[in-house]
Amino acid sequence: MANITRFDPFKEVSRFNALWDPDEFLKGMRLGPWLRDVEMEPQIKVDVSEDEGSYLVKADIPGAAKDDIKVEIDGSQVSITAETKREKEEKQGNVVIRSERYMGKQCRRFSLGKEIDASKAEAKYDNGVLQLSLPKKAGGNGKFLKVS
Repeated sequence: MANITRFDPFKEVSRFNALWDPDEFLKGMRLGPWLRDVEMEPQIKVDVSEDEGSYLVKADIPGAAKDDIKVEIDGSQVSITAETKREKEEKQGNVVIRSERYMGKQCRRFSLGKEIDASKAEAKYDNGVLQLSLPKKAGGNGKFLKVS
């Protein structure tokens, strides 16, 4: 007897998961041979770490030039915007068989736990990785009140 499994495309959507990525969902589906070689447009992937006085952000932005990256800091909000351009060409002899080009603008915005001191923030870009050093603003600590 054949073992039949039903595919429910809305299973992930029905139980809300804040970390659910629709691109990963689509990659998991069997979309057919005509979409195997299609590349998804690049996205800015971010790692954030924290110590007592600052945040360290590493963002992967492959294909972007240093002058095409903009970082905006507004309180605890950080916005990274980049324009990327990628060209890929396959040749057989002197004849172009396939040419793929991608140009686009990507943006990643997130909030951190404490406000950032923008005057002391630093940014470095090397080999497709943007590294931000974001010091926390002094005096942003809250005060606990005794309940009587």
